Amino acid sequence: MPFVFRLYREFLYGDSQGHYKLCDTLFYMTTLTIRIDDKLASELRKLTARTGKRKSEFAREALRRQLALERFNDLRRRQTPFAEAQGWLTDEDVFAEVS
Repeated sequence: MPFVFRLYREFLYGDSQGHYKLCDTLFYMTTLTIRIDDKLASELRKLTARTGKRKSEFAREALRRQLALERFNDLRRRQTPFAEAQGWLTDEDVFAEVS
């Protein structure tokens, strides 16, 4: 086993054909531990087996979507008083104005 491979083997992961790729996420990412119920764990296991994606990829994607949604909702809450002052009470009011 080559020295570099021995040195970094804990940072490597392989596919079914034996191709290995350096997993550099360990060098620049932090770890988040979450608890999930058995049903969600089962769904996640099935999805990872079907897609070949890792559980952490699904968790990162879901967290990114949720954070974007929270940012949008926060922006909407902060802008609502200004919109209402202009008479924009619904999304349709805004669309009618800008269309």
